Amino acid sequence: MYSSAYTPSGTRNLLEPAIQVIHADDNPSLDLKYIRHEQTSNGPDVVLTTVHLKDPEYPFEVTLHYKAYQHENVIEQWTSIKHTEPKAIRMQKYASANLYLSSAHNYYLTHFHGDWAREMNAEQIQLSAGLKVLDTKLGTRADLFQAPSFFLSLNQPSDEDHGEVLFGTLAWSGNYQLQFEIDPLRNLRIIAGINPYASEYILPPDTEFITPSFLLTYSNHGLGRASQNLHRWARKYRIPHGEGNRLTLLNNWEATYFDFNEDNLTMLFEDGKKLGVDLFLLDDGWFGNKYPRNDDRAGLGDWQENTEKLPHGIAYLVRKAEEIGIKFGIWLEPEMVSPKSELYENHSDWVIKAPNRAEYYYRNQLVLDMSNPEVQNFVYSVVDGMLSKHPTLGYIKWDCNAVIYNAYSATNPHQSHVYVEYVQGLYKVLDRLRIKYPDLPMMLCSGGGARVDYGALRYFTEFWPSDNTDGLERVFIQWNYSFFYPAIATCSHVTNWGTQPLKFRTDVAMMGKMGYDIVLSKLDANELAFSQQALKLYARIKNIIWLGDVFRLVSPFEINNDIASLMYVSENQDRAVWFTYLVSKRYRAGTTGPIRLKGLDSGKKYALQEINVYPGTDNSSVLTEKNISGDYLMTFGFNPVVDERRTSVILELTEIR
Repeated sequence: MYSSAYTPSGTRNLLEPAIQVIHADDNPSLDLKYIRHEQTSNGPDVVLTTVHLKDPEYPFEVTLHYKAYQHENVIEQWTSIKHTEPKAIRMQKYASANLYLSSAHNYYLTHFHGDWAREMNAEQIQLSAGLKVLDTKLGTRADLFQAPSFFLSLNQPSDEDHGEVLFGTLAWSGNYQLQFEIDPLRNLRIIAGINPYASEYILPPDTEFITPSFLLTYSNHGLGRASQNLHRWARKYRIPHGEGNRLTLLNNWEATYFDFNEDNLTMLFEDGKKLGVDLFLLDDGWFGNKYPRNDDRAGLGDWQENTEKLPHGIAYLVRKAEEIGIKFGIWLEPEMVSPKSELYENHSDWVIKAPNRAEYYYRNQLVLDMSNPEVQNFVYSVVDGMLSKHPTLGYIKWDCNAVIYNAYSATNPHQSHVYVEYVQGLYKVLDRLRIKYPDLPMMLCSGGGARVDYGALRYFTEFWPSDNTDGLERVFIQWNYSFFYPAIATCSHVTNWGTQPLKFRTDVAMMGKMGYDIVLSKLDANELAFSQQALKLYARIKNIIWLGDVFRLVSPFEINNDIASLMYVSENQDRAVWFTYLVSKRYRAGTTGPIRLKGLDSGKKYALQEINVYPGTDNSSVLTEKNISGDYLMTFGFNPVVDERRTSVILELTEIR
């Protein structure tokens, strides 16, 4: 039973099961036997294999689905469960995947943990005998404390270019569980799926339960190849318009916070146009009248324009922005409610909260019960109503700042379904919205990067990695996100956080999907000219960054490394953009010699040109080289000359034809 493709509980298995059920007659055992399998084509280079299993004594079936994206070397696995027993059965565990690895002597697990403003900290451990569990119980989101993504090195720790490594990530936006068990034969079993914590699921006869997808890719050429596999898959098959365009935006949050009116917003529209962005995003604080949203303690859920701040409404702002020549976008947090709101007063039964218990607030708010179809319709109507009234609205930022405390639904007949059906309800709403608005750009935000997974990214064009926008911190945060998520989906804004110069902050923002959250009036003439130039440059190079392969050259996490360096290379290897950042303040910190590049064509010749140079920079220090072979650059390298005077450098490589 150690090597089962989907390990049942209650018969001969003595290890962690993938599935645990109690039958209609209260028998707690399950046996699954192979019945048949089939393969079907799901498009060019995509093959779906389905494996059918059945209990020999009970009318209980499990089907394992393996969708192989052959060109990208990615497998998407999920499970469907159904039965025809006389009455409902109780599922106490229902994993998406059950992997069995027997080809290695040792296994090194790298997982990612953190908290608000300090997301995606990597930790590597060697797995030992017994069970290692990664999970979350937040309810509304997956990865505030622990990301649902990992990589596993076989035999010895992998680096960017060497070693056998398996990347895995669960496409689920709620409670999850990842289990790693070294069995008595020293082989590894990986079980991934919805967290069974407080989630026994009552499954009626003739009803199919489908688990979320588990995604994995394998590389025997290190971490870099695995990242490239996953990025190519995500851009092509998962993220909406993943191979298309994105809008650069100016957000008002750091300029105004909750304190704004129509006049200062329209002035910010002018700033956005002057800067050169595509869109202005109005953040939190525009709604609520009986309980105006003047801080984060009131108004959430009352999605009508605040008449004091916006007497002419959202339509006026949309029109003014378009007259100036940019699009208008808006912030929403439709899953949440403030206790001080009309929505709470009128529909307290829509709120997740336990009877006979004090209410506990996370950021002064509570969570709406997305397992309730009425709530689903309300949330849909909030977003659909906004888009129907303002059909040229260009962007939605969808936030989710609270977690679930005191999990209890006033309407759900099965309290143990709340955690699971919350996420399923959210996906139902997003499915409806995406069918009606397939081209709408939407940012996935959750108090920073706490809801970043490929379940949610089926619906969102991009995500907000962290509320920490300090340029130096973002080098580290975005570095670790880059293992799993492509640059086109990774929002990175130039803000006033941190002590780094504007050029450094801009260079960091360029290695993702760039935007701005600054007060333009506080920029001097050189800073404004530089920012305008940067946006024009970004428009020219963004497709290399968004659609190219990432190559991480020098990790900022390695001991004694003063720098971080990575590059994006176009598919046909004719262009590349190379970023290098100083991440140390130590005396004489910086590059001490050439950095060997990756991903180029060894037979091609390249011109190197330093770009995004700050106005007034001494031209003698700007790097320009011509006619260097890819072979030389990858064998001997090139020194970008990063030091305390040049804290960030971007080099563009172009093939000489």
